[in-house]
Amino acid sequence: MLISEPLQVAISDYLQDFSSVFIGLVNPKTPVNVGGIMRASGCYGVNGVFYTGRRYELAARSGAAQYHVDTKDAGEHIPLMGVNSLLESIPADTKLICVDLVVGATPLPDFVHPPKAFYVFGPEDGTIGQDIIDKADAVVYVPTVGCMNLAASVNVLLYDRLAKSHREAANLTSSLVPSLSGDALIRQSRDNNNRTRVKVPRAPRKPRHVKSSSVEPSCLEPSSSDNGIVITAA
Repeated sequence: MLISEPLQVAISDYLQDFSSVFIGLVNPKTPVNVGGIMRASGCYGVNGVFYTGRRYELAARSGAAQYHVDTKDAGEHIPLMGVNSLLESIPADTKLICVDLVVGATPLPDFVHPPKAFYVFGPEDGTIGQDIIDKADAVVYVPTVGCMNLAASVNVLLYDRLAKSHREAANLTSSLVPSLSGDALIRQSRDNNNRTRVKVPRAPRKPRHVKSSSVEPSCLEPSSSDNGIVITAA
């Protein structure tokens, strides 16, 4: 079932009273990462993406077509805004959460996400400034061996948020649009070329019942006529 645009807006406005998510990028370097973050933002329902610096804009101008990672065109309905200050871009009643490999940070698996959050990520070749970290309500890190790609880090963070809030979000969404869950959600979200499905395993076949012979156990006696074995009834 495809949801009409007015209903999508109504659901978005209703959910925003409970939850909102924003991404802040400190001077990102590559359009590939920014494009991947925009695609993830569309998948996970991010409300807006902010970035500082000029490196992304300069790189994107040199070849926008080859950097087209956001194949779902999430950027058409999710704002991507260049700003001078991420701190000044945080909406009211929204917690500032820094995500980076910072000494003293909280492991992501142990972190409880606030309903309204502004997640800040450092650049590919640097880290979040101390001035932003000092203002943060929480600082978290993904406990991997080595650091991940910027877009991958955003995906992991957003999935962690989704996984931890899945039941509440699923119940709320289902109460608004009962059919937007399970297989209906999969059909709406999957790629046009995807028509795969999970096969229901067949019940194992029951072994055929072999009737026991009514003949009593036989005695084996050597035949007098040759050296073979013959069967005679007992």
